[in-house]
Amino acid sequence: MPRKVWTAGDVLAAADVNTYLGDQVISVFADATARDASITSPVEGMVVYLEDTKVLSFYNGSAWVPVDTTASGLASIITDTTTARTLTTAADSGKTILFTNAGATTVTVDASTDLAVGARVDIIQDGAGVVTITADGATIAGAAVSTTTGSFTIGAQYSAATLLCVATDEYRLIGNITAV
Repeated sequence: MPRKVWTAGDVLAAADVNTYLGDQVISVFADATARDASITSPVEGMVVYLEDTKVLSFYNGSAWVPVDTTASGLASIITDTTTARTLTTAADSGKTILFTNAGATTVTVDASTDLAVGARVDIIQDGAGVVTITADGATIAGAAVSTTTGSFTIGAQYSAATLLCVATDEYRLIGNITAV
């Protein structure tokens, strides 16, 4: 909807409130389930904030996608102490993840990861444990290998890799990696 300039005496109808006010503000929801229950027919350009993942997203006409904050230097850093993580759009897109476990850690990229084309996730092996990035149905290409079921390891502690989405369920892994 375009911006509307109100003049004295204009009637404010329910449709105006929904269209010009409700659809053009940032709504805050506890999670995606609450958002989807409240906004059953999203309109392209709507913006929401999800408290559980701390992600600002917009509706692109067909899906909710994270706002790219990396261009403005606002990418957040997530510290992960677990030994297994499946990357997801809402929680991980545009983020830098520091894996700090002293044991081996597996990062899975599958069809549910669903990063938007052009989105990236930076992965840093900050702990002593080896970080392995595993393809499970999605295609990951890196270190002269393309695989839907294989794995890559990050070089050593304090080394990093970037996972870049180049097409639906297709990623490039760039950095200090080795195919396993």
